Amino acid sequence: MSTFWSAWIIVLTAFTIIATSWLLFATSKMKDNGEQGSTTGHVYDDNIEEYNNPLPAWWMYMFVASIVFAIGYLVMYPGMGNYPGILGWSAVGQMEQQIAKAEQKYGPMFAKYADMPVTEVSQNKQAVKMGQRIFANNCAQCHGSDGKGAMGFPNLTDEDWLYGGSVEQIKATIVNGRNAAMPPWQDVLKDKGIDQVAEYVQSLSGRETDPVLADAGQKHYQTLCVACHGVDGKGNQALGAPDLTDDVWLYGGSPLMIKHTLRSGRKGSMPAFKDTLNEDKIHLLNAYVYGLSKRG
Repeated sequence: MSTFWSAWIIVLTAFTIIATSWLLFATSKMKDNGEQGSTTGHVYDDNIEEYNNPLPAWWMYMFVASIVFAIGYLVMYPGMGNYPGILGWSAVGQMEQQIAKAEQKYGPMFAKYADMPVTEVSQNKQAVKMGQRIFANNCAQCHGSDGKGAMGFPNLTDEDWLYGGSVEQIKATIVNGRNAAMPPWQDVLKDKGIDQVAEYVQSLSGRETDPVLADAGQKHYQTLCVACHGVDGKGNQALGAPDLTDDVWLYGGSPLMIKHTLRSGRKGSMPAFKDTLNEDKIHLLNAYVYGLSKRG
């Protein structure tokens, strides 16, 4: 936090406490003798008067205690800009302590599989359960609890891999993440060209198409798409370019969705977990994901 914003928060917080204290004491009239206060001058239904009675003493004391507590809290804990508090506590520090404590307790459980080959770990029931929990905490939000994915999120239980399904390739994906780079072609192809290329792309997977449109689309494909998807349309795992000749479609294979992909492109992003998971957990997760396609 910059010095300016730190000072701004300190001044604003201090002003709020001081102003609240002044308002409380300036307007309070503590009385315990049951004496009735003056009226406000407001009268309802001719005979119902509104009185300006003071706060009960116990209520006043609660307000005072709240202010004292607030001041004490801001002295001991962070809350005044960059001031760390005399206890030196922070949410990040507490989290790191808890992580270190958990690693000390559970680390050996993960480490005992570190020297085992991934293919062997994927067959170990206990290791699979541990990998499944890691998957549920870090991957299920996108790929689903069963790993079958959804639109825009790959199915991990089949044999169709954008970036390859070997042990090494899966680990590289987990560690470094992936970023799709399908460019939009609307400005280049216009609506007519989009229709033609969509028709040709459908023909690659054996669908019945308009031969005239498909032929025109093939020419565009050879100019714009062949660099990534290949001459035969089978894709390129090094680039994450999908195979267009099968019936697996990450974003849907209907004519409408194919045209949308061509018009707008795709910018899918798989986050990197190298800073989130340690090597032992990545090893177990790698084995679990590898095993999903074998068991699926």
